[in-house]
Amino acid sequence: MKAIKTSWVVLLLGLSLLWLWADAPAWYAAQGVFAWRNEMLQYTGVLGIGVMSVAMVLAIRPVALEHRLQGLDKMYRLHKWLGITGLVAAIAHWLWVEAPKWLVQAGWVARPVRGPRPAPSADFAGFLQSQRGLAEGVGEWAFYAALVLIAIALVQYFPYRHFFKTHRWLAAVYLALVLHSVVLMRFAYWRTPLGVVMAGLMLCGTVAAVVSLFRRIGSRRKAVGVIDTLETLDGVGVSAVTVQLQSAWPGHQAGQFAFVSFDAREGAHPYTISSDWKGDGQLQFLIKALGDYTRTLASTLKPGGVVEVEGPYGRFNFEGSSRRQIWIGGGIGITPFVARMKALAAHPDGRGVDLFHTTTDVDEVALQKLRDDARNAGVRLHILVDARDGLLTGERLRTAVPEWRSADVWFCGPTAFGHAIRHDLVSHGLPALNFHQELFAMR
Repeated sequence: MKAIKTSWVVLLLGLSLLWLWADAPAWYAAQGVFAWRNEMLQYTGVLGIGVMSVAMVLAIRPVALEHRLQGLDKMYRLHKWLGITGLVAAIAHWLWVEAPKWLVQAGWVARPVRGPRPAPSADFAGFLQSQRGLAEGVGEWAFYAALVLIAIALVQYFPYRHFFKTHRWLAAVYLALVLHSVVLMRFAYWRTPLGVVMAGLMLCGTVAAVVSLFRRIGSRRKAVGVIDTLETLDGVGVSAVTVQLQSAWPGHQAGQFAFVSFDAREGAHPYTISSDWKGDGQLQFLIKALGDYTRTLASTLKPGGVVEVEGPYGRFNFEGSSRRQIWIGGGIGITPFVARMKALAAHPDGRGVDLFHTTTDVDEVALQKLRDDARNAGVRLHILVDARDGLLTGERLRTAVPEWRSADVWFCGPTAFGHAIRHDLVSHGLPALNFHQELFAMR
């Protein structure tokens, strides 16, 4: 999370400082509501299109940024934060357009007398000036569209298959906002470092939007395969799907995930790979029946069905300097640890590992497989069934593993559960950097 927060703060602070530098004479001399309105329209516009440009780039899953942001799950969380920030900046921008008019209508302020605008010059600045009316109209409608589409993205109850389709429309909305910004950004800015940065951000964002609109996201990381076997673990509502790839796959590390599409109409969903890589083209996914779509998979998937897999992604890689590790898998969050145990069974690394698996459901077949994997990997397994054993707390963990202060802790499960465990351990002496958490929600 530190990389997300740092990136967010640096971007907002950097854009703000560049704008202050570029606009210092104007904002220093600004007096009155309408003078400040002009300044704040420029500032909110720069901030809005700047963060939206970075969010657009992150949306296409650039591998080069994944390592710096500590995984695609963190990258997507930053994408979400930037989307919300862009929406707030856009609303502020709209309010600065409209609010002074409301004040004039209420009789609280007087509109300054403004003479006729000079005729546009024959140079490029004049051309941009001649397009102001078009840019203002396009920007207003793009704002309304962005407001609706981002709200849809934030509503978790909106079905994923519809979210998957509507979210792509934001790329077209973004291009409209780029047009709005290029025309209406103060022309003098282009001669400053702010102009160079904004040109670079909007250029990268435009390329990313085109990639998205033409459905080329992750196209170089996709493999095609067929369903080899399908096993249903009814007690826990999980389908174990084994895929036999028929095209090239770069291999993966335990703990990584992939975007898997069983149905082009539904789109790809992210699932953690529960098998280690043996070079035989086989991948296994443990898929929990959590939503409308995943509840249908046990009955709709059949051996031989075509599957598209994109990846691998993620930095949940179990690296660390400590010779002891503590793993915590909440519910279906056990999946990356299953993959890691299979890898350790073949290639032990000598670390002492305690695995805590908490679950509300019981399936003896699934639990026995977990016990077998733990035994083969030399992992000490702690199974806690909520109704029988109670909830896992930081205190229980610290009691069970006396060496917890010197361990690397790897957590995958519900976000609130992870925050509670992390807060307890860190407040009692675990270095914060030793707690690694996979962000469970990608949306």
